[in-house]
Amino acid sequence: MTMRITPTSLPEVLLIEPSVYTDARGFLSVSFHEREFAGAGLPTHFAQDNHSYSVSGVIRALHFQGRSPQGKLVTAMTGEIFDVAVDARVGSPSFGKWTAVTLRASEPRYVWIPPGFLHGFAVLSEFADVTYKCTTLFEPDHQLGVRWDDPAIGIPWPIKDPILSAADRQWPSLNESVGVLPRYVP
Repeated sequence: MTMRITPTSLPEVLLIEPSVYTDARGFLSVSFHEREFAGAGLPTHFAQDNHSYSVSGVIRALHFQGRSPQGKLVTAMTGEIFDVAVDARVGSPSFGKWTAVTLRASEPRYVWIPPGFLHGFAVLSEFADVTYKCTTLFEPDHQLGVRWDDPAIGIPWPIKDPILSAADRQWPSLNESVGVLPRYVP
């Protein structure tokens, strides 16, 4: 086995910890293993890879794609982030609940954010390079979001006065978004 795959407090959101092989030169880890992903019920095909660079104090959150929802496999290539997933599936037993994982480049691991979940992160280090593999292509006209600081969700972000995009300052609350959120399918 080249990786350990465990559920977070939201069972569909998975933490993926690859085996890390170190020596005097550095380390090697396997970031994707088709057989192990398939065995854990994870996708083995990704349609797009994204790379985000952000400075300290940035929060990018809480995003989802309305049409053609995306699953995301997220990691920090440099720096450290507080990575968050929120269940946005209307009718889900865990609707509106969140989970968070700290991802550090110095500790290679990944988080799987399934389709139907909001995603966001806060940069805890001087800067962070975050990469994520997406199960569907990004469609700018269908990008949606929910307020990063929605009290109904209650995420205790580790940054008090974040740097936000204009869009992230204006997203509606989770309750105001119910009409555009995905539906839970048991």
